[in-house]
Amino acid sequence: MIEQSSELIPGLIDQDVKPRDRLLERIDDRFALEVGVPPTETAVIEKLRGKQVLFTTSRLPLTADVFKAVDSLQLVSKIGTGLDSIDLEAAAANNVAVLYTPGMNALSVAEHALSLLLAVNRNVVIGQDALRNGLWRDEVPNARPVTGTTVGIIGFGNVGRRLAGLLSGFNTDVLTYDPYVHDIDTDVTGAELVELPTLLRSSDAVVVTAEHTAETHHMVDTAVLSQMKSSAILVNTARGAIVDQDVLIEALMNEDIAGAGLDVFEDEPLPADSSLHDFENVVVTPHIAASSIRARSNIIDTLVDCTHDYFENNAIDDRFVAVLP
Repeated sequence: MIEQSSELIPGLIDQDVKPRDRLLERIDDRFALEVGVPPTETAVIEKLRGKQVLFTTSRLPLTADVFKAVDSLQLVSKIGTGLDSIDLEAAAANNVAVLYTPGMNALSVAEHALSLLLAVNRNVVIGQDALRNGLWRDEVPNARPVTGTTVGIIGFGNVGRRLAGLLSGFNTDVLTYDPYVHDIDTDVTGAELVELPTLLRSSDAVVVTAEHTAETHHMVDTAVLSQMKSSAILVNTARGAIVDQDVLIEALMNEDIAGAGLDVFEDEPLPADSSLHDFENVVVTPHIAASSIRARSNIIDTLVDCTHDYFENNAIDDRFVAVLP
């Protein structure tokens, strides 16, 4: 129960929250919000002291030490679905509520996964670089098709299901592996549930949409990559740590797979000297899959409404509650 007060509610907005103007326009005048914090535990603790609410993405490390050190914090309002940057047990132990927006950016992420799949297979970036260097089409390798191929989706939650729907327009065979999904209607979803080895051996593209957990950490390792076709590509729009990045780089160097499309990385931002920049058959984007105008605007509106409800002691839709002490 939040004690009602006429005093301003101090808060912090991670600068990665966009569109920030929409949040500031929608939040009511009881909130006094500061913008900006470096993504380190020490900086987060320093900036959060005295604050009651935090609006954040997955960029900030909300560890047990953060929750222990900041006794003023009452609420974390998290943009998006992933909660792997937040120690939920520590939040609950320190009476901090956590709200989030599962599924609201699923279509945006699925569209980006498809975009990366197309960009790698169709040599979009290779072609652009050739043109900017004064070259023409005879200097660009022939593209790989998407239509009529087999696409494997690892993780069949909101994003995976959306991606399967988008792929239906390409007349692809969609395979999926998800140990937490035991039965799916192929006629409805357009996907066939298979074991992981079958998916890896059969797919022309493998797309990772799973959540990052202890079980999925470095799930895509040497054993997984070695089972993929040498003509297949890997796409990851989930979390960077699901893929063992060093192993992926080695597979690309050895031409064990044909390319990769990556929106997420083990270390973010991706260092400028990362070997991933050296491959012309790798397309990288800066963790923007969820950042469509429509998705972010809807998420901001939902989080602001839920934040208002929390501080007014109103009921909050269970869909948006991760922790409620």
